[in-house]
Amino acid sequence: MLYDALVKPLLFRLDAERAHHLVFNNLKRAYRVPGAAAALRGLYELRHPSLERDVFGLRFRNPVGLAAGFDKNAELTDELGALGFGFVEIGTVTPRPQPGNPQPRLFRLPQDAALVNRMGFNNHGAEAAAARLRQRRNRDLIIGGNIGKNKDTPNELAAHDYVACVEALHEVVDYFVVNVSSPNTPGLRQLQEREPLIELLQQVQERNQSLPRPRPLLLKIAPDLTDPQLDDILLIARETNLSGLVATNTTISRDNLTTPAADVANLGAGGLSGKPLRRRATEVIRYLSQHSRGNLPIIGVGGIHSAQDAREKLEAGACLLQLYTGFIYEGPSLVQQINRELVKS
Repeated sequence: MLYDALVKPLLFRLDAERAHHLVFNNLKRAYRVPGAAAALRGLYELRHPSLERDVFGLRFRNPVGLAAGFDKNAELTDELGALGFGFVEIGTVTPRPQPGNPQPRLFRLPQDAALVNRMGFNNHGAEAAAARLRQRRNRDLIIGGNIGKNKDTPNELAAHDYVACVEALHEVVDYFVVNVSSPNTPGLRQLQEREPLIELLQQVQERNQSLPRPRPLLLKIAPDLTDPQLDDILLIARETNLSGLVATNTTISRDNLTTPAADVANLGAGGLSGKPLRRRATEVIRYLSQHSRGNLPIIGVGGIHSAQDAREKLEAGACLLQLYTGFIYEGPSLVQQINRELVKS
């Protein structure tokens, strides 16, 4: 109620990216105050045996995670863990630091409870993220590493970038997600095609398996894939021994929006997330689950703004969930609301 009545209206008066940094910095400062960590956990964390999940060899304290994109540089993992998340996925991380696309690059569509972003993998680089993760205190929080390629790396050399990220982050993350589905790096989605994707994943998996304690390797896919393309993804997942899929990333579609089309067009290119993505993300999850006969774990993400939305993803076949836009629009209590509903049921 406090978030809806006071915090959100203030934040939504600011540019979206500026508001993000304001929340980020204030949460970081507040967490340093003695007793603040315990207070946050008391407000937002919910522990219950029925919430625990064993997925791809990892024990999650609850199934609600934070999607990649919020904490790109692993600067806030302890603080986010105190807000009740069962896991946090950092990134997308690239081998070398890069500024991302020119600002403005993050936009709200309040009428649709949606966001449009064209951030472009802005991050401090894999080594910086690894250094921060070595300093974190909350060691029972599962950390995922979402990895990508630098903008100036040609697609034929993309595997080198993904392998470099695996090498830098291997000791400090619990699983990896290969991101070839962001619409904001030119040409990146071409890597979702069958042959380049197999080659990429084989090289990344080969390096991953050669390291001590290989990490689960997942692939994040776009919601804009056709059914035949999803069939290819399932075949590739088996062929490259993936541990699971993350479904889905943002969409390039602008269908069925309440926001006037001219206003949307003025925002320019970028990936759309939030409530308009809910139905399509669920369709993709259901298709993947049914056609893999439930044998390939799926992290469901896309349009989760309520406990009902979360249950819809789980019933479609997801075994874990991730929030991003719903976290922005509904506030931190959404994590606890979902977990409470799961405990009740």
